[in-house]
Amino acid sequence: MLSREHNPPIDGVIDAGLLPKLVQFLLCDNNPTLQFEACWALTNIASGTNKHTRAVVECGAVPHFIKLLSSSHMNVCEQAVWALGNVAGDGATYRDFVTNCSIIPPLVKLVNPEVSMGFLRNISWTMSNLCRNKDPPPTMETIDALLPSIC
Repeated sequence: MLSREHNPPIDGVIDAGLLPKLVQFLLCDNNPTLQFEACWALTNIASGTNKHTRAVVECGAVPHFIKLLSSSHMNVCEQAVWALGNVAGDGATYRDFVTNCSIIPPLVKLVNPEVSMGFLRNISWTMSNLCRNKDPPPTMETIDALLPSIC
């Protein structure tokens, strides 16, 4: 529903209290299909308005997305990258929140020759969102940590 509709019912999903259940599904390491679908739904919610992104952050999804960056299932991992990029791209506050949740080490680790070009594009887009916004700007520590993997 969230991934197929032209105008997905994001508010309805949030108002129905479904976000905690979706976050819980991110923990199902024995079911990567469920993890992927939950991550995809949360990615779509986080791509909405600031209110929608805030709902995803407040339900505790970000640390679980970061954990999924180490998944052995590349589709799950890539979906988590996309979700984190949506959150980080919503402004300096969420960019800093995602950075402070230690996204950089597992994200940088994903940059390797075995990763598909499409996945590398998503990784670089997420990295660019970690460097966006000027008020306040990202820390030099963040930029210094990301720069070697981009060059």
